[in-house]
Amino acid sequence: MTIIKQETNKPVSHIKSQKTRQFYTFLHKQVLVLLGLSLGPGIGYIILAMVNGVMGRAVAWYVLMLMASAWGYRLYRQFDYHTMSTADIESWYKSASYFYYLIFSLWTVVFVLFAPLHEVQMHYIAIFTQIGASVVASTLLFSDRRLFVPIILILIVPLALYFLLIGTWYGYILTIFSIVFLWVLYYASSSSNQLLQKTNFQASHDQLTGLYNRNYFIDAMQQVVNTLRNNQGYCSLLLIDLDHFKTINDSLGHDVGDVLLVEASRRMQSLVSRDAVVARMGGDEFIVVGEVCATYDECYESAIYLAENLRESLKSTYDIDNHNLYISASIGISILHKPELNANQYIKEADIAMYEVKHKGRDGIVVFGSEVAEKVERNLEIETQLHHALTNNELTLNFQPQLDREHKVAGCEVLLRWHHEKLGHVSPAEFIPVAEKTGLIIDIGNHVIEESFKTLRDWYSQGIELKQLSINVSMRQFFHHAFIDTIERLSHHYLDEQLRRCIVFELTESVMAEEIESLVGSMNRLKDKGFRFSIDDFGTGYSSLSYLRQVPLDEIKIDRSFIEELSENASDQSMIEMIMNLSQVFGMKVVAEGVETPEQESILLNGNCDLLQGYLFSRPLSREAFEKFYRE
Repeated sequence: MTIIKQETNKPVSHIKSQKTRQFYTFLHKQVLVLLGLSLGPGIGYIILAMVNGVMGRAVAWYVLMLMASAWGYRLYRQFDYHTMSTADIESWYKSASYFYYLIFSLWTVVFVLFAPLHEVQMHYIAIFTQIGASVVASTLLFSDRRLFVPIILILIVPLALYFLLIGTWYGYILTIFSIVFLWVLYYASSSSNQLLQKTNFQASHDQLTGLYNRNYFIDAMQQVVNTLRNNQGYCSLLLIDLDHFKTINDSLGHDVGDVLLVEASRRMQSLVSRDAVVARMGGDEFIVVGEVCATYDECYESAIYLAENLRESLKSTYDIDNHNLYISASIGISILHKPELNANQYIKEADIAMYEVKHKGRDGIVVFGSEVAEKVERNLEIETQLHHALTNNELTLNFQPQLDREHKVAGCEVLLRWHHEKLGHVSPAEFIPVAEKTGLIIDIGNHVIEESFKTLRDWYSQGIELKQLSINVSMRQFFHHAFIDTIERLSHHYLDEQLRRCIVFELTESVMAEEIESLVGSMNRLKDKGFRFSIDDFGTGYSSLSYLRQVPLDEIKIDRSFIEELSENASDQSMIEMIMNLSQVFGMKVVAEGVETPEQESILLNGNCDLLQGYLFSRPLSREAFEKFYRE
């Protein structure tokens, strides 16, 4: 079965087949069974022939049977589905079919040789063994209609002709019985074959979409890998994940979600050849094999072309149950070539590439390569070492000053830094997402809060009196069941009422997309203790007048992306003015981060910005450096 229709004249690899691994494995096992059922009774024929003085023809027949059995045993030993290519499997199946035809033809030969020996009563033995061989054929070969139908005919037709040639009334009756017996065997084998085909279909196909499932796909993929290992070709693997499908499923119900999956699978099948392997790996994840190419560049271009077509098709509107639905797709691509890898490893590569698309914002295509591999390897190393960062005291706090309109240090933002002996300085943009994913952000966040509380207390005892100290809190940390209790415990240990009013917890706008009642309830519990809240990176996420009205915020922090081009972009200036006006309406302070030029500072001060933060005034400082900066 071809994979994807090619625009070139190069042949493509055949991986698709109606026959599954279980089919070939079952057929393989029957070889050994048939050898035992042939060689054992064959010895009995030789003994009976010797007793009745017709040993010559029996020995000649048995020699042929031994030769055929030797060939069959060699076929049995050659079979290894997991290492054989598609061509190897097809070649083995063809040879095995010839072997089965030969073995049962030899049983017909022995029937023809001994049926005429009425005087020594050998015809009874010949008739019985011919009937037995027919039953064996229908029993062992029912999985393959191409085998059991002609072989049953090979065995029963000579038997029916033999009875017919007797020329008596009972001969005619036996002929009719033979035909009835032929039909019974055919009916039994066909019924078993249909049941097996149905079972195999259910085992190899996804029930909802009718596409192949993961188990079948991995078997088919392994044959592709084996084929490429032999001919040094290239092939692509596309892993497709539907973006935002969970939202549709949760909001509109599983019935609508199921219809969407069926329609998405139909669109994917329409873009590849009829014989292509398209599989549903589970949930909203699908996988497709691209065309086989002679070079890496050809394979790369072909995979990108197919992926783009799939992505654009999947983005088209879905009209389901009076709903116009829109989704996108994140597609990871793996180029198959390395002989040492197996199917699961290639799928893992495509999976890594797909999650790289997710990380970049979804609705895109990434090809797994050295750059992605290095990034994944570094992330794994970061994840491993991050588990020991707290224990080894590798995490430190920096403090970036926040200046008021008179250029006095009014506060600072606490920033986490990590220096590892092997990895060097690791950016928070690298290790914070890893900490979020692994859950380490809870312990790390608690460490940051505790050290921040201790530092604020120590500073006040030294005469460093700040109006605020801002601490970033991740969404996962804020909604952790023990967060409120931890804050209350630490504040009771390190802070008094005055110091608690200096603490500002910075939340990202993504927090506002969560359960609003739970969010407001937790915030109010902490505000009752004196803590304040700021919305970080305002304007880049879920900005909404609704949550500004509902959520008890004390401060808006303008994202640096608006500040960067403030002197050049009139629309950014308008945005800043709008944010400041909003802050006045809701009674909140405004902090601008990322201030780097005097011109930016001037525009912000003219717009009544309360606090300024950025490299124009100071980079993030160590505790000692911040203390010196404050005093100077």
